[in-house]
Amino acid sequence: MAKAKREDFDPRLLGPIAHRGLHDESISENSLKAFEKAIELGIPFECDVHLSKDGHPIICHDANLKRVCGKEGYIPDLSLKEIKESYRLLDGQEVPTLEEALSLNGERVPQVVELKVDDGNQKELVKVVLKTLENIKNKKAITLISFNPLALLKAKKSQYTRGLLVCLEHPFWLKTLPLFDYLDIDVKMLPNKKIEKYRKKGGLVNTWTINKEEHISLIKGRVDALTFELMPLDKAREAL
Repeated sequence: MAKAKREDFDPRLLGPIAHRGLHDESISENSLKAFEKAIELGIPFECDVHLSKDGHPIICHDANLKRVCGKEGYIPDLSLKEIKESYRLLDGQEVPTLEEALSLNGERVPQVVELKVDDGNQKELVKVVLKTLENIKNKKAITLISFNPLALLKAKKSQYTRGLLVCLEHPFWLKTLPLFDYLDIDVKMLPNKKIEKYRKKGGLVNTWTINKEEHISLIKGRVDALTFELMPLDKAREAL
């Protein structure tokens, strides 16, 4: 069974991780300002990556830009130029690329990169993401996550740890879990005896998205790391 050990990660990845950066009502999610805010506090941040029509790694949670930009636009059908010239996040910032986020960070804090597969493009997506990450010096400071097992399998030969994202709507996770380094679960799945057994056998577990006070008592002693948003950092640390 492929299980990562604590020493396979930058230690900061086993603390609170800022979900889509430290965003709020005034700072858009998955934006350079949200990432910079996390960097200033010295905490890791998570970002989501889709592939544009011309093969650029675009940071956005949804494949459609409508929710975060207020304007329809399917990323796989748009070029980088079209996205940069015709779309803005709701706070006025540009939609960032993975290159821009990495450049901003300069390896000051670890990054969690979620692979967002669109229309079966996992091969092309992983190839572009790994190419973009090729100059990273501290390989332990980057981890790849995805709901798509095929994308993670494509990254098997990379030097980065790979975590399988699972939720109640993905019943196949138990069959594919042994192929990956750790488990990244929806907090709604806790408590869970199967997950507890996985941890007792040495498996590492991250949980998402911690954004309510009641989550703190729910996850204590049941996970190794967490991804949080819209709550004070000290509260997130308390949960661990």
